[in-house]
Amino acid sequence: MTNYKLKNKVAIITGAANGIGLQTTNLFTHVGTYVIAIDVLPINNSLTEKFKKYSNVDYLQLDVSQEKSWIQVKEIIKSKYKKLDILINNAGINGYKHPQDPEHMTLDTWHHIHSTNLDSVFLGCKYAIDIMRKQDKNLCNSSSIINIASRSGIVGIPNLAAYAASKAAIRNYTKSVAAYCAQSGYNIRCNTISPAAIDTKMWDNLRLNKEEFKKFCNNLPFKRLGKPEEVAHACLYLASDDSSYSTGSEIIIDGGILSTCGSLPK
Repeated sequence: MTNYKLKNKVAIITGAANGIGLQTTNLFTHVGTYVIAIDVLPINNSLTEKFKKYSNVDYLQLDVSQEKSWIQVKEIIKSKYKKLDILINNAGINGYKHPQDPEHMTLDTWHHIHSTNLDSVFLGCKYAIDIMRKQDKNLCNSSSIINIASRSGIVGIPNLAAYAASKAAIRNYTKSVAAYCAQSGYNIRCNTISPAAIDTKMWDNLRLNKEEFKKFCNNLPFKRLGKPEEVAHACLYLASDDSSYSTGSEIIIDGGILSTCGSLPK
């Protein structure tokens, strides 16, 4: 695979150790992008194995919900890469182990989920804009910020209310960032991808009951979960100048779930 439009560009991908983030990192490095892969997981033999075949990826163990982490990333970009073309704010948790219905959820749970899912997006956008806006436009045709939201940010999820609220906020905040950058004359686009039922670790709790999991998949329009690489290819499109007139927009990758009843089968 070759995508010369991303060759030698510099990208930050958060939540890069697993799932969508890992597949996007693999795809981008494969097409010649320099990737700063960020996750809270410590580097170990498993992670080394995932990234060792590429020389154009740096793995950083950082908590992207903390501003000091982004200050550190900014210094690394300044000293090593000199530019930033792409940011993919992918890090997130669904927090299914904690009650999230509006009656029984604790404030600590609400804050924890929003800190991980939403504060990280705010901080990522803030620091990416600061770097991207100062670049000579000849360095890249346009810079791209991609925020990963969710189908859960479009419909109500009673048992995951904090998660759903955080993803809804990401969708709206993306539009604000897009409008701000355009009005400010910055050569920066900002778009959202909203996946649903993608085969990642977020579904591990459902897999525990094999019969229920099989029934769940059979009730989906495509009779299967989506693949992380199917989301990664959407990231590739939004990161490149193939999407040069797209900002403040959204790609929904849900295998047709929202085209039916708008919610996942129980």
